[in-house]
Amino acid sequence: MQESRVAFVLKGYPRLSETFIAQEIHALEQRGLCIDLISLRHPTDRTTHPIHARIRASCLYLPEYLYQEPLRVLRAWWRARRRETYRSVRKTWLRDLWRDRTPNRIRRFGQALVLAEELAEGTTQLHAHFLHTPASVTRYAALLLRKPWTVSAHAKDIWTSPTWEKAEKLACCEWAVTCTASNAEHLASLAPAGRVSLLYHGLDQTIFPPAPARQSVRDGSGEAVRILSVGRAVEKKGYGDLLEALARLNPGRAWRFEHIGGGNGLERLRAHAEQLGIADRITWRGALSQPDVMAAYQSADIFVLASKIAADGDRDGLPNVLMEAQSQGVGCVATAVSAIPELISDGETGLLVPPGDVDALAKAVDTLMSDPSLRNRLAQAGQQRVATQFSADQGADWLAAKFRDSSPNAQSD
Repeated sequence: MQESRVAFVLKGYPRLSETFIAQEIHALEQRGLCIDLISLRHPTDRTTHPIHARIRASCLYLPEYLYQEPLRVLRAWWRARRRETYRSVRKTWLRDLWRDRTPNRIRRFGQALVLAEELAEGTTQLHAHFLHTPASVTRYAALLLRKPWTVSAHAKDIWTSPTWEKAEKLACCEWAVTCTASNAEHLASLAPAGRVSLLYHGLDQTIFPPAPARQSVRDGSGEAVRILSVGRAVEKKGYGDLLEALARLNPGRAWRFEHIGGGNGLERLRAHAEQLGIADRITWRGALSQPDVMAAYQSADIFVLASKIAADGDRDGLPNVLMEAQSQGVGCVATAVSAIPELISDGETGLLVPPGDVDALAKAVDTLMSDPSLRNRLAQAGQQRVATQFSADQGADWLAAKFRDSSPNAQSD
């Protein structure tokens, strides 16, 4: 029987902010799955993580904008229109376009035509990471080729997509997985019974092994307490709230804040820190590779993530950075939004506050800053929970079996 060969359709590759996808691809390759990568965009990050170098899969870049490669698109369209499936797929796309009259919807169809034309020989199925744009391209291409397709849904793609689109994609795909219980409950309400499964990303213990036990003793009475956050400068990460909270910390204690991550909002955050009078206590490090992020975790006393629901409905799922920080023995403060309480139990493995509550956030950070013994107790409990309940190995085993079971070759064997 022919081995399963899966094309993973990604919005961009490689991306520093999507370590969990690279981790999954690498784990599946280690389990013998043959993977090809399809990217809708070219990379924009200046560096990559070491795990990207360990991934064997080649990457096909589709035309990022159709006008940039017109002959490639035209050739794909000319050949696609000869397929028996073309008219029905075009009808599906036109129905989508009528409800979403945007250039992006046109681009998705053009990219799907190229994908259908250039997909590697022997591909048995397609898998989209994210339920919005990548799933649209994947769906159109799979329908053209009469191949099964599946999808992993995460955060923004779920909560900012229209209900009609989510429901139609879930009705069309073979199966879907998502990384939080709240996501799974929502998607299951729109999908055929049994279509959606919960699968936590988990943490790759080979990349983030539990750090040696350490005691964080700084309390701000002398040496500054080191506060860290890792995340993109976008609304749902709540960095405006975090800066406000930092400005309200006990003025009698010394602290330093370090931010790691890119994002369009960095300049606004820098200006906000200046207005609050705390800019001299903050280091903005930008996007970094995994080894540098690991070193930052290991030197931090407190990790803070002030996630919230953005105005457009976008929100975090279960941020991997919280698992990463806990794996390195850092006491965490986070907000009780989305699936974060599925990882952090308030007062047991970290401290949770309501999203958008700046005073509560400041109080929680103050509490951990002034009480190293509490900080260490929560950190050790968090580290133990991640190690025992959020391992990536179990998820990778399940996913590899799922791909093999859903392969047309497996079904006909």
